[in-house]
This record gives sequence, C-alpha cells and structure tokens, in this order.
Amino acid sequence: MVLNYIWIAFFLISFVVACIRFFILGELTVFTEIVDSTFTNAKLGFEISLFLTGVMALWLGIMKIGEKGGVVQILGRLIGPFFNKLFPSIPKDHPVFGSMLMNFSANMLGLDNAATPLGLKAMHELQDLNNSQDTASNAQIMFLVLNTSGLTIIPISVLAIRAQQGASSPTEVFIPILIATFFATLAGLLAVAWHQKLNLLQPTILAYLGGLTILIAGLMLGYQALPEDQAANLSSGIANFLLLSIIVSFIIAALRKRISVYDTFIEGAKEGFQVAIKIIPYLVAMLVGIGVFRACGALTFLTDGFSWMVNLTGADSEWVKAVPTAIMKPLSGSGARGMMVETMTTYGVDSFPGYLASVMQGSTETTFYVLAVYFGAVNISRTRHAVACGLIADVAGIIAAILVSYWLYAG
Repeated sequence: MVLNYIWIAFFLISFVVACIRFFILGELTVFTEIVDSTFTNAKLGFEISLFLTGVMALWLGIMKIGEKGGVVQILGRLIGPFFNKLFPSIPKDHPVFGSMLMNFSANMLGLDNAATPLGLKAMHELQDLNNSQDTASNAQIMFLVLNTSGLTIIPISVLAIRAQQGASSPTEVFIPILIATFFATLAGLLAVAWHQKLNLLQPTILAYLGGLTILIAGLMLGYQALPEDQAANLSSGIANFLLLSIIVSFIIAALRKRISVYDTFIEGAKEGFQVAIKIIPYLVAMLVGIGVFRACGALTFLTDGFSWMVNLTGADSEWVKAVPTAIMKPLSGSGARGMMVETMTTYGVDSFPGYLASVMQGSTETTFYVLAVYFGAVNISRTRHAVACGLIADVAGIIAAILVSYWLYAG
C-alpha cells in the first residue's frame, strides 16, 4: 500500500513540477525529457534484471547446495545458544527455536525464498505462546527486530547490480556492508533489550557479542593500518576469498551427505531464474517512477536543498546524494533498489554516492514491509515498541554506512 502511494506521488508531483517549468518558466523541453526518461529507465530496468537473472541463478544454485548439505542447520547450531538467551519467555527446547534459527540462518545466507516461510512458521509458533493474541509479545518483537536489522553475510543482489553497472570491483562493498549491518543489528538488539529490561550481561550473550565485536574491530583496525588505496583492495580481496570459500565449503558439505552437487545446483538455479523474472516488473516500475521524478527536477531540488542545509553546518554534503536510497529502504526493497540504481546511473557506480548507496542498500532491511507481513500473518494489531526499535536499527545501519564509506572510500 505504501509503495502504491509513493509511485503515484512520483508521477503527480512530476506532472505538477513539469507544468510549472513549461507554462510559467518557459522550459519547452521538460515534457520531452520526462517522456524520454520513461523509455530509458524501462530499458535499464530490463537490462539490470536480465543480468541479475544469471547471477541469481548462480547463487541460488550454490545456496541450494549449501541448504541440502546442511549448512543452514550448522549455522543454526552455532548461533543456537545465543538466541536461547535472547528469548527467556520461551520454554527451553521449544520447537519454535528451530524455526527461528533456520530463519536467521537463511537470512544470513541470503536465502530469502527459504527465510520467509520459515519466519512465518516461527511467528505462528510464537503466537501460540502469546497470552494476548492482538498484542505483540516480547519474543515476537525481538524476533521481528532482529529480522529487520538485515544481518546478511552475502548481499547477492547488491553485488550483482554493481557488476551489471560496470563497477571496477563489484565485491568492494562486501566488508563495508558487513560492518554497517553489524551495527544495525547491535542497535536493534540493544533497543529491544532496553525496552524489555533484558539482561545482556550474561556470559553466553557477552561471548557472542564480544566475539563479533572483536571481529569487526579487527577488520577496522586492519584497514586503519593500511593506506587508503590498499584498504579498498583488501576489502575486495577478503570478500572474494570468503565467497569462494563459501562455495567450496558448501560443495564439501554436500559431498559428505552424498548429494548430487550438479543436480542440486540446477534445482536452485531454476528457482533463481524464477525469482529474477519476478523482479523485472517491480524494478522497471520503480526506475520509471524515479526517473520521471528526477527528470522533472523534483529529486534534484530535494537533494540540493538538503545539501545546502548540510553545507551550512560546514560538513561535507556528498553523502546526501545517496540519501533517497536510505529513505526508501524501510518502506520498499524494490523502491530502494531502484533508488540505488538511479544513484549509480546519475553519479557513476564507482562514485562516492554510488558506493554509499550500495552500502546503505545492504545494511538494513525493509522494516515496514517485514512488520506488516509477519504481524499481519498472525493478526497482531498492537505492535508496541517493534516499529521504534526497528527504525533505530535502520538509522544505526545508515549512519554506520555513511561513516564506514567515508572512512574507506571518500577522497
């Protein structure tokens, strides 16, 4: 519903602005520019989706190998003790823990198709434990906020779109996204824990959070010790090493279970093809709407106005050019993806705004969409502090994305 209003607003505002420019300011080419942008962006949306088809087929094929090889279950066992402590109201060894852990594991691997049904199953099981059927329980809120914080190890679509747009090193954003999404998840967790008066000073929780914090701090200190030009190359190098290591480990896991690796890959690749085809109309629609909004001058007016206000403070305003992606992300995944592509197209995929938009896209989740789908599935009408905590995670992720992008890429 929100996306519907946004798309309509793009065209209505664009038409009003274009009329003012044509009839009052005498800019006779404005309508031609707007109509031309619709054809250009429709073509761009299809081209991106076509390229994305191959990448999605590749990675969902790889993910299917990992899924059948038991990698998702392994991840579930690794993070199980941590999540047991985060949900004290759930009886120990309750079946819902299995659904939640599988959902989180699938999300971290970028298995959206597998993650959503697992998440809905977990939400229904949590609802069975809920004493107030129309009000979100503490466990449901923690589960939702951790979902909306968007912790993902492999941001497939971001890397694919950067490659399609001609990035010199598409995987360069891998480590920055990992850092930004870590802070988003940590902020969401702390916000929920504060609201629910959850004690985080437990040995198990401290061990997991401390280990992750040390890992992220180690990455950041390692970058700090390197010259700026080498830091970007290291990010790309580590990303490619990790991605290749994941592929090899998935294949080994499948071989240990005596699974046909090739046939399993084909099965997953078929799913990837179907997913990519479904993206085409959404991406074309958003790119056309955003293109019209920019061609009429409205988007430029907004970003220039915001930049002017930021410049008054004496701060650099280059990051403002990527802000539309950040604003759209909590509302719509396809809308944010369209904004990211528009930013890359306008400023260049390897420009600072193009780089930052990629990190923003990968650092948070579509908060309102996730809340609507998951809570709507169990008829929850009173969400309590879920929205506030989810947005706190989003803001933390965006701020972290800006800071880490300036640190690694600006200048």
